[in-house]
Amino acid sequence: MSKEQYSFSWDLIGDISARENLGEYTRVEVYRLMQFTLRDVLEKRYNREEADAIFREAGKLAGEHFYGQFITPGLDFKAFTASLQAVLKELGIGILRIEEANLEAGSITLSVSEDLDCSGLPELDFEFCAYDEGFLSGILGKYTGRPVDAREVDCWCTGDRTCRFEVKF
Repeated sequence: MSKEQYSFSWDLIGDISARENLGEYTRVEVYRLMQFTLRDVLEKRYNREEADAIFREAGKLAGEHFYGQFITPGLDFKAFTASLQAVLKELGIGILRIEEANLEAGSITLSVSEDLDCSGLPELDFEFCAYDEGFLSGILGKYTGRPVDAREVDCWCTGDRTCRFEVKF
């Protein structure tokens, strides 16, 4: 029976300080090169729907680990969103804005401007941010302790200048 070789843990991020000369950051083009070539291979091997599902699943796993690494548990919603906004901006992931939140009803509408994945891409006439859907689902699922489904409803790639997500939990 074989063991997963790359079962994710934060240890796989490694010791970033080992990049003594290059530091901890790289350019967005390099991130997108990895993301879009991987997406291209997945879409060719499977199809767009399967590629989206894989990106969503990976994003969710990343969001869950991200929450554990960067967010203090037990915060009230206002403090949680302030913390999340700060860390997303600091890490260059995007600028988060909560547009509407009804925690009792289990719904949030939020937007992410200057999104790492798609801001500046050409119009493609379809939403693009499946990874972000999973990422937000993972973070918010860890925060709420409930299953969360985040779906993109507006995207840079459909002509909007921000990515907007409807979140249900």
